Amino acid sequence: MMFTTEKILHQRTVFITGASRGIGRAIALRFAQAGANVVITGKTTEPHPTLTGTIHSVADEVLALGANSLALQLDVRDEAAIAEAVRRAAEHFGGIDILINNASAIQLSDTQSTTAKRFDLMMDVNARATYLCSQACVPFLKQSFNPHILNLSPPLSMRSHWFKNHVAYTMAKYGMSMCTLGMSDEFSALGIAVNSLWPRTTIATAAIAVNFPPAIYAASRKPEIVAQAALQIVSRNSREATGNFYIDETVLKACGEIDFDQYAVNPRAPLWTDLFLDTESAVGADA
Repeated sequence: MMFTTEKILHQRTVFITGASRGIGRAIALRFAQAGANVVITGKTTEPHPTLTGTIHSVADEVLALGANSLALQLDVRDEAAIAEAVRRAAEHFGGIDILINNASAIQLSDTQSTTAKRFDLMMDVNARATYLCSQACVPFLKQSFNPHILNLSPPLSMRSHWFKNHVAYTMAKYGMSMCTLGMSDEFSALGIAVNSLWPRTTIATAAIAVNFPPAIYAASRKPEIVAQAALQIVSRNSREATGNFYIDETVLKACGEIDFDQYAVNPRAPLWTDLFLDTESAVGADA
């Protein structure tokens, strides 16, 4: 399957949060293949004893693909650090064209089990960081010819079953989606697209390995499917494709993709549908 996004992304600058592993890393590498300048941000600068990847190892992978990279250590809970990282990225590459709000914290615990510390962490890394990173990037995005903000967050559904077992996590992820809902309208006059992207299935990341049984990891897809969908979304006209809650599979099917086995961890395993996807949400998401 051939896509037509390579020239569109060439030499454009993408700022990615949480890019040292998982979906963030996959997006960094796919955008590098398209010729983008990639700003890799995250907290991990030294190898972790159990988790692979650092911002520097991903930066090296980007360089190996022939693209330009900039690795910046960033704790997205720190407002001043966000502003400084965005400033440095824009100064280094001459601007910012795309912001990918990927950084996320998860704990699927009920109300009685969720401590205030963990509640604050999820709200800070998910909702608050998405808000502040978007806020910091807007002055640079509005100078781009086709600016995009893409939040890795789910379609909004006010059904109680998406809250009852993990109220805090749902609030934090929906906070990211509410940024999409409000900012897409707020920034439309500036030509800045703001969209959300969510996978139809669980994605084989460390978060799934830790929070779900091994069988669900085996029934997941690889992060590359999300990266491919993200590339397609930010290649669209920012004045037309905004305010959407995209589903990765739907986006790629609309582009003509038919081979989804390539993304499966185990092509023989039945896929596990991700959280927050009501039938109406998945079908109704714009492609």
